[in-house]
Amino acid sequence: MTEIKKEEEKSLNFLEEIVQADLEAGKYKSILTRFPPEPNGYLHIGHSKSIILNFGLAQKYGGDTNLRFDDTNPVTEDTEYVDSIKEDISWLGYEWANELYASDYFEQIYQFAIKLIRDGLAYVDDSTSEEIAKLKGTPTEPGKASPYRDRSIEDNLRLFVEMRAGKYKDGEKVLRAKMDMASPNMLMRDPIIYRIKHAHHHRTGDKWCIYPMYDFAHGQSDSIEHITHSVCTLEFVSHRPLYDWFIEKLGIFPSRQYEFARLNLTYTVMSKRKLLQLVNENFVTGWDDPRMPTISGLRRRGYTPESLHVFAEKIGVQKRDNLIDMSLLEFCIREHLNKIALRRMVVFDPLKIVLTNYTEGEEFLQSENNPEDPGSGHRDIPFSRELVIEREDFMENPPKKFFRLSPGQKVRLKSAYIIQCDEVIKDAAGNITELKCSYIPGSKSGGDQSNIKVQATIHWVSIPHAITAEVRLYDRLFKVEDPANEEGDFKDYVNPDSLQVLPAAYAEPALKQAKFTEHYQFLRKGYFILDKTSSEEKMVFNRTVTLRDNWVKEQGKK
Repeated sequence: MTEIKKEEEKSLNFLEEIVQADLEAGKYKSILTRFPPEPNGYLHIGHSKSIILNFGLAQKYGGDTNLRFDDTNPVTEDTEYVDSIKEDISWLGYEWANELYASDYFEQIYQFAIKLIRDGLAYVDDSTSEEIAKLKGTPTEPGKASPYRDRSIEDNLRLFVEMRAGKYKDGEKVLRAKMDMASPNMLMRDPIIYRIKHAHHHRTGDKWCIYPMYDFAHGQSDSIEHITHSVCTLEFVSHRPLYDWFIEKLGIFPSRQYEFARLNLTYTVMSKRKLLQLVNENFVTGWDDPRMPTISGLRRRGYTPESLHVFAEKIGVQKRDNLIDMSLLEFCIREHLNKIALRRMVVFDPLKIVLTNYTEGEEFLQSENNPEDPGSGHRDIPFSRELVIEREDFMENPPKKFFRLSPGQKVRLKSAYIIQCDEVIKDAAGNITELKCSYIPGSKSGGDQSNIKVQATIHWVSIPHAITAEVRLYDRLFKVEDPANEEGDFKDYVNPDSLQVLPAAYAEPALKQAKFTEHYQFLRKGYFILDKTSSEEKMVFNRTVTLRDNWVKEQGKK
């Protein structure tokens, strides 16, 4: 075996090892995976890991991936979610072999249930949900048989047909598999496989009033499609015996289930139910709010598909659940945006400066679009006598080692000249309103002949040429690392400072041509992207991430 071959095998994750062994053993000619979301909400970053894993396995080993919507609960599902899921998968860079729905198989799954009844392996139960739960027993005590468990096959067939025909109300009857009421696995104690729901389905309309449960639809759908490797998260480990039992008893294609650790991320929640609460109770503006961990929220905030792929690669595929630090995700997007983002100058908290010795008029200076990308070229930046700088870049009485602008001190303006503060202008209340400065004519960047050394470079914008834009500074949605596991209501830990809106930042005019597909680094401020609410009258930029991780430092100050 060559060293290269050894290194390749050494780097395989456990799922790749399984797939490779199956192919080498001739178990399958090719592999077929699937991504099976329930269309009851928007996908979040945890789903992105599953998407990348399922599609990535198929791509690596020359197989295909089906997109199958698990639409077995008509009450919570909607075509809006179907459309958003397809958009998210395409945005991540994947194409599915087939677009399928569990509802495509409703008749076939119904016939599977009929077979179980005929084989004496399923029965109709009239018990209430409370009675069924009570008879289930506990993890340390066996359950008790339902009084309806020994109904005849004929009665069960008749009742199940009547359930389908709409003769009974919601909850009046269920169909249960006849397994083992003493099983140590609580899920094997005669699980419910069909329930009555008189609800309109987003695809089948009112054709059905009985719907299969997840455990009776999922494995059978895999089998119908001949899925070779059904990859899901660890919470389904205890469901695997049901998956295998149904396939064995029905005598259908033996799809196999494999589990990996789900993605849990700090400072957010990953439960669709909790995310829906945040939306419905107006803690956020919607599923695609840039503070949300949804893929659509991340996309709107300015995250790139490439950064999510790198993130998934770095966290790897594990067999144990763990909590991944948000800082790793932010590191991945910073690394990518540093390479592709166009540099622009934007002043958030403006302080006016007047260059008293600068000739009236304007000139155009050149600045690189991205120093990390030589092919990105340069842009012209208008320079004039009146400029704005960040208020924090000036101190009237600075401490030692404050190298930015102060009375008598010099700084360089980015891609422009060295300037010196000569006079501080204040209003009647003593607030600084303007700085009178002078510039050094021979100190232009790229051709500096002044021989003057300065220790700071600050950004600026020409007032006559500036455009204004709304800037939205997003931060982490929660104040604590793991809000779902804190005492009390998880919403009590929402970060009240997760959004700061600056209504009128000063920006250099090049940003007027900003595109929704482009990413920008506002010098010294962070990475930004144009928001979907922008218009020609009002530009809105969302901060994707800061230039460095300031979260820990900022929390230490509080």
